[in-house]
Amino acid sequence: MDNDQIASLLKDELGLDEVYVTGDGSHFQIIAVSDKFGDMSRVKKQQFIYAPLKDKIADGSMHAISIKTFSVEQWSREKMFNMPQQ
Repeated sequence: MDNDQIASLLKDELGLDEVYVTGDGSHFQIIAVSDKFGDMSRVKKQQFIYAPLKDKIADGSMHAISIKTFSVEQWSREKMFNMPQQ
C-alpha cells in the first residue's frame, strides 16, 4: 500500500477533513485533521486512526506508524510547522 492509498483509505473510512501520509517501506507518518478529535483522548485518537489499518499492521506491511492529529482550527494554526515535505 502506498502513501496515497493509505491517505484515501483513512479519509474515506473515517471521514477526515485532511490526511497526509509520508513514509516508505513499512514506516509511515500520518497527519490527520478532523473536528472528530475534539473530545477524544490521545489513546482514542490513536485507536481511531489504527482501526482501518489493522489488517496492514497485522500482516507486517505497516510496522512503525507515527500519528499526529489536529482539529480543523488547530491545523489552521499548526500546518506551517507540521506540513510534510513533498
